[in-house]
Amino acid sequence: MASGGGHWVQLLRLRPAFEGCDVSYLTTSGGYQRDVVGARVFVVNDASRWNKIGLGVMTMRVAWVLLRERPNVIVTTGAAPGYIALRIGKMMGARTVWIDSIANAEELSMGGRLAGNLGGLWLTQWEHLASEGGPQYAGAVV
Repeated sequence: MASGGGHWVQLLRLRPAFEGCDVSYLTTSGGYQRDVVGARVFVVNDASRWNKIGLGVMTMRVAWVLLRERPNVIVTTGAAPGYIALRIGKMMGARTVWIDSIANAEELSMGGRLAGNLGGLWLTQWEHLASEGGPQYAGAVV
């Protein structure tokens, strides 16, 4: 799961790790289907905390996809739709992985800070942002 732009690019860089797995993608742009030909791609609207109606619609769409797909693991590079997917997925019993965007070099993203409370694997790509009880650093993986 990834929002558009750099979040999507970073998720695509993880594709070799998913080889041999049954993978579905959830993103915010239908145009990204060309990047993962042959895979199931679901598109939801993008929204933020500033657009409450859009956020509600996005949450319902994300929930519908997760109920349909029943993922065992959810991996996201952010942003809002990824955070929502992790929250709902966690309630469904899925394992979760949040990889904070490499663009967040000075501090964790808001989604990244919130994702830490979900109890899944929580990663930062900047060593100086890792902390005990905080995100782990495993290298600039994407």
